[in-house]
Amino acid sequence: MRSPSGRVTIGIQGGTLLRTFHAVDDLADIDATTGELELEDRHALRRVAGLSTELTDVTEVEYRQLRLERVVLVGVWTEGTAEDADNSLIELAALAETAGSLVLEGMIQRRSKPDPATFVGSGKVSELRDMVTSTGADTVICDGELSPSQLRNLEQRVKVKVVDRTALILDIFAQHAKSKEGKAQVELAQLEYLLPRLRGWGETLSRQTGGSGRGGGAGGGVGVRGPGETKLETDRRRINHRIARLRREIKALRTVRATKRARRNRNDIPAVTIAGYTNAGKSSLLNRLTGAGVLVEDALFATLDTTTRRARTNDGRVYTLSDTVGFVRHLPHQIVEAFRSTLEEVGEADLVVHVVDGAHPDPEEQVRAVREVLAEVGADGVPELLVVNKIDTADEETLLRLKRTWPEAVFVSARSGRGIDELRATLESRLPRPAVELRVVVPYDRGELVAQLHRRAKVLSTAHIAEGTALHVRVDQALAAELAPYISA
Repeated sequence: MRSPSGRVTIGIQGGTLLRTFHAVDDLADIDATTGELELEDRHALRRVAGLSTELTDVTEVEYRQLRLERVVLVGVWTEGTAEDADNSLIELAALAETAGSLVLEGMIQRRSKPDPATFVGSGKVSELRDMVTSTGADTVICDGELSPSQLRNLEQRVKVKVVDRTALILDIFAQHAKSKEGKAQVELAQLEYLLPRLRGWGETLSRQTGGSGRGGGAGGGVGVRGPGETKLETDRRRINHRIARLRREIKALRTVRATKRARRNRNDIPAVTIAGYTNAGKSSLLNRLTGAGVLVEDALFATLDTTTRRARTNDGRVYTLSDTVGFVRHLPHQIVEAFRSTLEEVGEADLVVHVVDGAHPDPEEQVRAVREVLAEVGADGVPELLVVNKIDTADEETLLRLKRTWPEAVFVSARSGRGIDELRATLESRLPRPAVELRVVVPYDRGELVAQLHRRAKVLSTAHIAEGTALHVRVDQALAAELAPYISA
């Protein structure tokens, strides 16, 4: 139940575990560079409890918009420890809160594998139905991806809408995507998830759309019975056409990104990508390092659209710093595929700053989940700088354990600024340095070339002589060729 302080408590049936979650609306001390205007706009459109969730007949392509108000969670514990199962359900509750729901109760069943018919066993289905009735819930969220038959069977038994983890994450992505590419990627993932689950309620999709012969069935009538295309076939064809169009759009946007990346490569500008688990503080860290002004919210998947900012080291070298979409364990494969072109940017980076939430109950599992997705998109070979964030809220015992586990990691607090100077120094030391060392004398009428050296090269010394500006520099191959006429003995 939600307390006056904005907390939600979940009791795990069959045990004594109780968990309390802070509502995502409970925000304070928002900095001037955390996207507060966008955050205010997002909260102005929060979902209102009490709206109807009755299934309606939509004549166009049917997609079940998730209106999650009062929900019950259910999970199946198949492997790992009881603590792992608890953490998974706690994360599901945080996802549900982010989607705008009120979490009422939770249930975990210990099984060797999910029931192929109803996800949980038949006895637990009856308990779940009683829980839904007693709490007044209108939605059940399952901690896993349900097959179309599991989804249908479970809904028929509990008599309310059933949503799986994948659909929940897709709904959050749909709420938070802002850019054209982000919206296209999310819609593609939604449609690919929907296509095998497309079905009607009642006899909506069994109706045929034309023909005047025999065998019209229940959905026909005088003058419309016949071997026409069914509503289900029509909707499936429309979805396939839309998927093909979205893939073409994303491919075109990928070309634009590749062109920008090629321009950076020509200028030999190092690229640093911030990756990590959702809500680990990636956007906060980007804001702290560059003043980017990216939206920051205590919610899962608060920002989806990639943000890139130019930064400069203390010795004058320029590099780019990019934020990416957050990861989560069991990230839906539809999301990975739809965002593959975006995630592949990580594989093109010179360095990955892997942000970990030090205050999370299981930060090691976060790291494992992120590295699993990075390997899936071919970015596991990129050098990694592990950054443990939120040290101001983590307990000392946890921090000591993590320091023993990851001795090379940098420990920071993006909120308070602790450790940021050490992070900058470590980041700069890990950036690739120009390879060619030269001594040049640049004429005074080539001032733009001197400025370019200060932007792109490592300037070791500078002196002004009669012939021009004498510099001792370390540059890349392309800039070395441009400086060839000015090389001094």
